[in-house]
Parts: sequence; C-alpha cells; structure tokens
Amino acid sequence: MKTMTCKQLGGPCDLPLRGETANDVIKAQDRHLKEMVAGGDETHQSALKEMKGRWKNPVSGLGWYRKAKRDFAALSQV
Repeated sequence: MKTMTCKQLGGPCDLPLRGETANDVIKAQDRHLKEMVAGGDETHQSALKEMKGRWKNPVSGLGWYRKAKRDFAALSQV
C-alpha cells in the first residue's frame, strides 16, 4: 500500500490517498475532488475542472498520467 496526497496529484490539500496501484490512488483522488466540490468546497473546484478537462486533450492528459504513475512507483511501501 502506498500513499500520495491530493496535492501531489494536482489538488489543493494534503489529504492522504492510499492504494495498491497508481490507478487506485488516482481514482481515490477523483472521488475526493468530486465529494469536496459537492460539499461546497471551492478550493477543490479548479482541480476537479482540470481533472475533467485532462482527457479532452489526450496528449497532455497522458503526460499527467505517466508522471503520476512514475511518482507512485518511486514511493516506498507503507
């Protein structure tokens, strides 16, 4: 199990997100962003918008995804 923060994935806070794979952590951040915005937290709105728009431009979206996977792989197990 590894941990990345919302901020490490481009969000505004230090909430720890845990998962066995990079995809687990990315999905946890997606859920976190949606929950925070749905709850009225405006600080997460830009990160949610960026997350949703990331895949409208597949080249830059894939660059972000690859970086997130590399960053995750470099972490030590917790």
